[in-house]
Amino acid sequence: MKRNRFFVPMLAGLLCLGCSTSAIANEAFLRTISVTGQGEEAIATSISQVRLGVEVKGATAEQVQSDIANRSTKVVEFLKSKNVQKLTTTGINLQPQYDYNSGKQRLIGYIATNTVSFEVPTENAGSIMDEAVKAGATRIDGISFRATDNVLAEAEKIALAEAATDARAQADAVLAALGLSAKEIVQIQVNGSQPNIPMPTMRVESFAFSDKATTPVEGGEQMVNASVTLTISY
Repeated sequence: MKRNRFFVPMLAGLLCLGCSTSAIANEAFLRTISVTGQGEEAIATSISQVRLGVEVKGATAEQVQSDIANRSTKVVEFLKSKNVQKLTTTGINLQPQYDYNSGKQRLIGYIATNTVSFEVPTENAGSIMDEAVKAGATRIDGISFRATDNVLAEAEKIALAEAATDARAQADAVLAALGLSAKEIVQIQVNGSQPNIPMPTMRVESFAFSDKATTPVEGGEQMVNASVTLTISY
């Protein structure tokens, strides 16, 4: 059986070509820079997320439960009449109250709470909270603000674009300082965007009402932060 005299050199050449390609690939992989850029966009908020409820104290659990059921129903009915959005019960609680004077535990009554959350346009939040208290609410546990979904989505795009531009500018600055130049972007990692929601809080046990005065509510701005990581060959 004859051996092909060209087989061994050809095979060696192919193996050598493979080694060369691998070396070039490894060298290209090593000559990269990874930089993370940041983007931030400020947008106006227009939606208020309100948390309020009813708190009742009494001598017996039955009395307290009946009382809070009636008052909570009136508050919920009022909120529904105002067409608030995302109306949700967030807590129902009934517990005994004790007096610990003289080192002894003595039952003195019961306390019950029923809390809800909802969303309204910020321009209506103050008047709705005032009227909710008139309807029977005894506490406002907090209010936070956010932008609408459409505005938030547009802000996220802008923040991501700013982050990508920032990452490329950083990479170019570093490479230029070292006498090098960027070749191509070999990897893009979008770390995403995160809206930062301001959450001022307030709580009241009772309000002094005026037919003319309305609780002022100002939503302020919401910040959307984003980051993008670029891996660039040079």
